[in-house]
Amino acid sequence: MTHRIVIVGGGAGGLELATRLGRTLGKRGQAQITLIDANLTHIWKPLLHEVAAGSLNSSVDELNYVAQAKWNHFEFQLGRMAGLDRAQRRVRLAATLDDDGTLLMPERELGYDSLVIAVGSTTNDFGTPGAAEHCLFLDTRDQAERFHHQLLSHYLRAHANQASSSGVINVAIVGAGATGVELAAELHHAAHELAAYGLNGIRPENMRITLIEAGPRVLPALPERIGKPVHKTLEKLGVTVLTGAAVSQVTQDALHTADGQEIPASLKVWAAGIRAPSFLKDLDGLESNRINQLQVKPSLQTTRDDNIFAFGDCAACPQPGSEGKNVPPRAQAAHQQASLLAKSLKLRIEGKALPEYRYRDYGSLISLSTFSAVGNLMGNLTGSVMLEGWLARMFYVSLYRMHQIALYGTVRTLLMMLGDRIGRSTEPRLKLH
Repeated sequence: MTHRIVIVGGGAGGLELATRLGRTLGKRGQAQITLIDANLTHIWKPLLHEVAAGSLNSSVDELNYVAQAKWNHFEFQLGRMAGLDRAQRRVRLAATLDDDGTLLMPERELGYDSLVIAVGSTTNDFGTPGAAEHCLFLDTRDQAERFHHQLLSHYLRAHANQASSSGVINVAIVGAGATGVELAAELHHAAHELAAYGLNGIRPENMRITLIEAGPRVLPALPERIGKPVHKTLEKLGVTVLTGAAVSQVTQDALHTADGQEIPASLKVWAAGIRAPSFLKDLDGLESNRINQLQVKPSLQTTRDDNIFAFGDCAACPQPGSEGKNVPPRAQAAHQQASLLAKSLKLRIEGKALPEYRYRDYGSLISLSTFSAVGNLMGNLTGSVMLEGWLARMFYVSLYRMHQIALYGTVRTLLMMLGDRIGRSTEPRLKLH
């Protein structure tokens, strides 16, 4: 019987793994690979802040799972994981409804021999009162587009009522990690572009952006030498940066901090902290941690079931030599783990021992829209090299191109790059709908 590999989650890691396995094991008939996701299309999660600001048209950059499966010898199943039967090795999928609430696909089960869970993470609001009700999150394309539509609505109302409008928009972003920092810079860029297209009801300087961080500095997970120039650049752009300010409550029109500050905001984004989806907690006896991540061994197999693997943000993978710390939830870690699992699953079918994952930090890059980029590259020969400006921006863009090459191949990616170049001269620089 053909070995059945089921991958749950079509994010960057899960989709890359399905594509790699399809091109090897699937194409040769050595395994049946099935990818499950709740959506029909994929967009690279690090780009969602650009979708929110309108700098990126998600309809142009999305990837269709059905087409990707056909081109790369795997199957795609639309659905959301709702349960697991480890004894029978079956995954239960919830019923799927269409936009009108009509049943599209009933609840069903899929059998597996090897199960890979790669469902990513969602934003963690830490139970802050009012956060879930009054803040927007940027975990999915739909959420990013919702923010963009609300942003455009403010501008269109102000444009239509310039005589009576105050012409001011207050935006508050909670969390000065990569998402919050990049969103702040992208929104500043969007303010200038919207004014250039004639939406002058709100002048660029009247988009008042406040970035709020509970920790002592911006980009707390990255080296301080990256955080300092980013902080300075944000302030030059007019972004108000508040550090050491923990949000204690969110209301409809403002955020309140633990030290008594009130920050008015009509648009509020929560971008602080992550947690794995709640359904992973106590998933048929699998071990999980306090933020719902599945505990895995260095082989990326779950601690209580060798038939089940987990990787990416939804997995707590030990990092050797780091005093009990786990591998950080970063895109480069998910890419490395997908590459390892593509080899590991082949070895598993052959009955051979599996390699262990060791995280390799190749550095970090932060994009500040068209204004700048900052980061460091790390390598065995070069050590740690600090980058700023145009060069850092080029390296940042190359990360997305590498993701595209992994999914589409070099030739198709080059053709897409050419298409992007041509499209710039025929489309608005900002999505205006």
